[in-house]
Amino acid sequence: MVFSSIAGYLLAVEKADLWVIILLLIGGCLTVGASNAFNQWMEKDLDALMSRTKNRPLPGGRISDNAAIVTAALMTLLGCFALYIINLYTALLACLSIIIYLCVYTPLKTKTPLSVFFGAFPGAIPFMLGWVAATGDFGIEAGTLFAIQFFWQFPHFWSIAWLADSDYKKAGFRLLPTGGRDPGTVFQIVFYTLWMIVISIFPATNYTGELQLSYVGLGLIVLMGLWVLYYALKLMSNPTTQQAKPLIRVCIAYITILQITFVIDKFVS
Repeated sequence: MVFSSIAGYLLAVEKADLWVIILLLIGGCLTVGASNAFNQWMEKDLDALMSRTKNRPLPGGRISDNAAIVTAALMTLLGCFALYIINLYTALLACLSIIIYLCVYTPLKTKTPLSVFFGAFPGAIPFMLGWVAATGDFGIEAGTLFAIQFFWQFPHFWSIAWLADSDYKKAGFRLLPTGGRDPGTVFQIVFYTLWMIVISIFPATNYTGELQLSYVGLGLIVLMGLWVLYYALKLMSNPTTQQAKPLIRVCIAYITILQITFVIDKFVS
């Protein structure tokens, strides 16, 4: 998330300000940490039921509830203040991200698979936040960066949920779109992967203001997108937990390489 905000910032400036980058790093780490800390406090009893989370600090008994709350609150205040030094909009976006994550996504996880849709909003904000930190503006550029990371999260998160579905169900989490590892879920993974590719290459059309992508960058992004699509289709043809693992890895590689490509493309083209 912090890497995404730095990439978004670099895409918006001609000359980077080291002080702003430092504030983005500090503010980003603190606000993301605050979201995770509050989330673990809210779900400590559910975390104790799952193999992947039962040894976290709260269910493991290594810290108290009060210590978790104080830590999360301090991180929220300090993180938002660091981002407020950049500009008000950056701080407000970070606060909005925390609120959606905790007040919408977290409580919905045990009620409806739509929680993933709402959770994609705070997950997509950092890429846009970096642009807003540089410009103080919510234009087509910031919206495009948001959309790229928004659509990316569906194949990424659903491949994780596919792998950990049995563990999630121990805590009553309903995260796969159809409720289980079935053809409908895989179809949606492939469907959103296609949308992710389309949105990712949109800057090459010259309809996204100052956010541009050269033909070389376009070619690399298309190849990366096809790489993700290949593994999504492999999961469709062989819907096993083992097949979800490479899809998780290529999704992480995709968003990282995409952001690096956009930044390099901006400064060399």
